[in-house]
Amino acid sequence: MDEDTPWNVVKNHQFTFAIETLNEPRFWYVSLVACYHNLTTCQWHHFPYDVEVDYDIWLVNGNPNTSGHNPFIYQFSFDRQNTLELYLVFFVIYSVLVPWQLYAVVRQHHPVTRLFTASLLLEFLGLTLSLLNAVVFTMDGVGYPNVAVAGDILDILSRTTFMLLLLLLAKGWAVTRQEFTWKPLLFTVWFIYGVVHILLYVWNKTEVDIIEDIDEYQTWPGWLILVLRCLIIGWFLLELRNTMRYEHNESKLNFFLHFGASALVWYIYLPIIAIVALQIPPFWRFKLLLGITYSADCLAYCVMTHLLWPTRSEQYFLLAHRLDTSEELDEFNESPHALNSSTTTIDRLIPWEAPTATSAPAMPSASNGSVENKYVVFT
Repeated sequence: MDEDTPWNVVKNHQFTFAIETLNEPRFWYVSLVACYHNLTTCQWHHFPYDVEVDYDIWLVNGNPNTSGHNPFIYQFSFDRQNTLELYLVFFVIYSVLVPWQLYAVVRQHHPVTRLFTASLLLEFLGLTLSLLNAVVFTMDGVGYPNVAVAGDILDILSRTTFMLLLLLLAKGWAVTRQEFTWKPLLFTVWFIYGVVHILLYVWNKTEVDIIEDIDEYQTWPGWLILVLRCLIIGWFLLELRNTMRYEHNESKLNFFLHFGASALVWYIYLPIIAIVALQIPPFWRFKLLLGITYSADCLAYCVMTHLLWPTRSEQYFLLAHRLDTSEELDEFNESPHALNSSTTTIDRLIPWEAPTATSAPAMPSASNGSVENKYVVFT
């Protein structure tokens, strides 16, 4: 009902409109109409002039006059409630995963490790910006919209970079070969997929009316991105099959099996949830898509961190780049058989007898029951 009594109006506000629905949630919208009230005829008439109106309407889930609000639901619409917990959970996981991967990339200077680390860092930065926006939103109900957009863009770049890494590994890059065929086609498809993905995000933010009961994958850019992803899945499986056909190293084949299984799960989850989302009510759709997406990405990053760990990946990587072996050298110098650990110079004594001017070098000869040897010292 419309509160007209002053003591029922929220402090520092002109009006308060209380809504109570206990059975089920529903969406509420505010509509502003350009009209005015004729006091003589008591009728409403259209206002033909352009006027800029500054307004501040505060919509919350709960009674502002009471204390003890749940910060996870108070400022959020029902379809966005509890998303802050999702951001916090995955932020904690990535806070542990990212330092591990940074340690790995320092130890192993390899292009695959560097590309994977770049994708992981983009994901972590995007998640951090989304979390920052959500935390501020819990306090003022506004947040940082531009920061949220930047976080979403970084998230898209992270996924496209990760997809490029999967395609490169499926072609056997840095595992069975240093160079691969159809390089322009690969990067062209990857670039088109990334551009379409960003265009889909822009389309969803600018062209799709918030009142429409659809998500981003129910628009024509969304269907296009799903078709491209399905085509890339087929290409990925074909390249992985060809690579494994010409590979005979057991450790590398074992890597491709684990890699292919985990990568296929990551590729296929998006088309599946896009279809399932059609049957989910809009009150739960966004939270479900967000939770499954972040879970699949996090699982894929954890598996790849395990597969690409330096002590394991050196079994199947073509290590044309330097591997940090400082720890192994320290252990060797401290071992009992290292006679001189203060220097890295090793002296070797090799038997050798000076040749004569007229003959080839002769074997050492016995004289008076002893063998006379001459030595050259290599330092």
